[in-house]
Amino acid sequence: MSATRKARRRALHIALVANAGFLVAEVVGGFVFNSLALLADAAHMLSDVAALTIALVAQRLTDRPATAKHTYGLQRAEVLGAQANAVLLLAATGWIVYEAIGRLSAPADVAGVGLLVVAAGGLIVNVASALVLARVAGASINMRAALLHMALDAAGSLGAIAAGIAIIVANVTWVDPAASMAIAALVLWSAWKLLGETTHVLMEGTPRGLDAREVERFIAADSSVDDVHHVHVWNIASDMPALSAHVVIAGEITLHEAQIEGDRLRTKVLERFGIEHTTFELECHACEEPSGEG
Repeated sequence: MSATRKARRRALHIALVANAGFLVAEVVGGFVFNSLALLADAAHMLSDVAALTIALVAQRLTDRPATAKHTYGLQRAEVLGAQANAVLLLAATGWIVYEAIGRLSAPADVAGVGLLVVAAGGLIVNVASALVLARVAGASINMRAALLHMALDAAGSLGAIAAGIAIIVANVTWVDPAASMAIAALVLWSAWKLLGETTHVLMEGTPRGLDAREVERFIAADSSVDDVHHVHVWNIASDMPALSAHVVIAGEITLHEAQIEGDRLRTKVLERFGIEHTTFELECHACEEPSGEG
């Protein structure tokens, strides 16, 4: 296992323990102080605990070696984990909005001081967890999904703090459900974006930050290349781009010379685009287009 992946697993463990511990405090505080903002944030934190668990399991699966049955290993597990987290976020959003609408029509008494204290504690846990994950997230969509949960919970805690201050200063109880709906809007936007990213990976779309046409032009511009076609760029995992292409090598060369040229081109692609998994089908002339006849 690489040092980066070990660091990611360690960061996920730290964030999971911290959030699971504070989840209990937030649920108790929500009921004791009658705060929907705390319960809404607790629901989101529950989804965070589940999200971090999913991310940790996915990271473990990703670290498993390739086998004859799974020749790339279980690299896509981190994408599936991130997608599951997006669905969890959407479900949490629905519950928050439902409860907030009820509270807006019938405001409840909320203990502002208690709400403020618990929300401030939540903010500390969220920010600390986010910083731990951000240091090792890199391009992993699984880690970014876990980080997104932490960042949104930090925003939720800020909303709960604002609600606590408003209740203490002006006894404005409607701020509590209003803050909950603002949190829900943030969660919805981010969850939808995350769901789109994970679906894009699973549909083998071009990796974020890469342009397949630019890659094709880069290869075609090499002096040893006559033509490039059937270019495909996709992600095996979110941080593992792959490339395959048919490359027509210029001139009459031996198989050994063609292999040398192929290795050189793979190195150039790695240095320019960071694509480690490159497969070239080397040809001495362009493929014939299908005639379309039966």
